[in-house]
Amino acid sequence: MEQLFFYIFAFAAVISAILVISVRNPVHSAFFLIVTFMQVAAIFILLRSPFLAAVQVFVYVGAVMVLFLFAVLVLDMGKETMKEHLHGQSIPAGVMAVILFLLMCYMVVKGRIVANPGSYGEAALVNNTEVIGRELYTRFIYPFEIVSLILLVALVGAIALVMQSKGKEQGK
Repeated sequence: MEQLFFYIFAFAAVISAILVISVRNPVHSAFFLIVTFMQVAAIFILLRSPFLAAVQVFVYVGAVMVLFLFAVLVLDMGKETMKEHLHGQSIPAGVMAVILFLLMCYMVVKGRIVANPGSYGEAALVNNTEVIGRELYTRFIYPFEIVSLILLVALVGAIALVMQSKGKEQGK
């Protein structure tokens, strides 16, 4: 029964993620991103990790999506501005999406994406917050720091976009 729910949540997450990048309205895109995040939180619940599910909902759905919606509403980029930034990237993006889809299919068939249910003991499931903290700050400290740097660069980029758009408005 768990596997059926996993496939339902995973299918809904993939469909909503595709809708995030395919709809034209940025507010609708943000809504589908919220749906994707909620599906991922449901998968965390199925994996018996309620702490990660709660963090997923509070941090991503709560804080990050409010920030995205705020940025979308403040920037209010027009269609003509979006065409300037895209530069015909739809063909490479489509090719990359097909490659990633085939790679994911290969990994699912080989059994490398879905963890073996017996790979973690019940003690690890009971103390999953402690296990996550220990693994995150010992084995995965470098990827954790790299992600924090990427988020910092994204924040600086968002501030630069807002300042650039404000400079153009004042110059008119």
